[in-house]
Amino acid sequence: MSELHYLSATELSHLIRTRQVSAVEVLQAHLDRIEQVNPRVNAVVTLVAEQAMDAAKAADAVEPVGPLHGVPVAHKDLTDTAGIRTTYGSPLFAGHVPERDDLVVRRLKAAGAITVGKTNTPEFGTGSHTVNDVFGLTRNPYDLTRSAGGSSGGAAAALATGMVPLADGSDMGGSLRNPASFCNVAGLRPTPGRVPAVSEIAAWYTLSVQGPMARNVDDLSLMLSVISGFDPRSPYAIKEAYAPEPEEGVAGLRVAWSPDLGGLPVDAATAAVTATAPAVFERLGARVEEVELDLEDAEVAFRTYRAWFYALAYGDLDGLGANTAWNVERGREVTGADLARAERARSRLYQRMADFFDSYDVLIAPVSQVPPFPAEEPYVRAIDGVELPDYLAWMRSAYWVSVLHAPAASVPAGFTPSGLPVGVQIIGRPFADARVLRVARAFEQATGHASHHPPL
Repeated sequence: MSELHYLSATELSHLIRTRQVSAVEVLQAHLDRIEQVNPRVNAVVTLVAEQAMDAAKAADAVEPVGPLHGVPVAHKDLTDTAGIRTTYGSPLFAGHVPERDDLVVRRLKAAGAITVGKTNTPEFGTGSHTVNDVFGLTRNPYDLTRSAGGSSGGAAAALATGMVPLADGSDMGGSLRNPASFCNVAGLRPTPGRVPAVSEIAAWYTLSVQGPMARNVDDLSLMLSVISGFDPRSPYAIKEAYAPEPEEGVAGLRVAWSPDLGGLPVDAATAAVTATAPAVFERLGARVEEVELDLEDAEVAFRTYRAWFYALAYGDLDGLGANTAWNVERGREVTGADLARAERARSRLYQRMADFFDSYDVLIAPVSQVPPFPAEEPYVRAIDGVELPDYLAWMRSAYWVSVLHAPAASVPAGFTPSGLPVGVQIIGRPFADARVLRVARAFEQATGHASHHPPL
């Protein structure tokens, strides 16, 4: 048997259910791994080992209660966990302990999963580089001098190093996909409403979603089946239950390939890796066509709605970090005319992409425009010689896709010559989450990149 800490959640669930291993053994293997590698990467920032061990012992004493019975899971430090410190990556909440679990946490627990702790995130998930003034910097396990991405960077680094087999994350502008790409794991931004968002301040806000992260696509699908499902407290929750497509492979599917999502600058090393993806799909029997895209309407839509949300959610707080404060200030500048302009742009783009997906099953493209960058840099300032205006601009290949109201997965696509991971983004029409995961699984199995682990 392989080392327990690098087995998939699907494998661990089977072993526990058939009593080949105990939940206690599985948990101890992961706690040992956390002790071994976490000091070097700083991915798990709050550990509840005793609580988790009590839950594992209780799991071993009963018949399996769900598909994740006894499987360890970590929660992003933006996700409320009852009785467990949840800081949102902000000194303002450094001692905050919620009284109630987030819906995602409740669903994972109901499926039998065991919470081991919380994973690092920038303040309020602001940005795709995981560093904050509470816990510091999360490092990339493939190169400790590099960024793990963000804002679910702690989750991605924990998965890559075998600290947990599953982790939840969230994504407004790429926060499930970018760290997955940087750390050679898998992440899915689901269609908004697939995982219901329950909010008392922005119940209709669809740019930010919660979703699964794992080391392989089968585990993404398993976790999505647990955390998705209708909830009446979300006004746009999807009523239909998620189920994987019964078909396998991509033979006959129509795959659109965009190397730059319509003219975005892409680092040469990243471009070289992602350019290998079309040939993989062709070998698998898909019909691949390079396409020209026009996604520029996404720029004004994303920036306007993001800014508006930050002013709404965090505008009353004093003492915010620089990135969060910058977003709040941009939100305070938003006018009614700005919102109208953004809504027209988003609506035009939605209809244009609806027509596009009449001709294609999926779109493949880079997840990130750069490979993991030096961890001491706050953000990427230039790409392929193109200077960028601010800390958001390097994330366009992810945040433009956020505006499409579409499911998008990041799966490992290979490595740069210096050994840094690069992911490919697989984007489907809205509500086609199962199709995206089917395509992602075929790519993953054909390439084998997901089986590569960091040298820690």
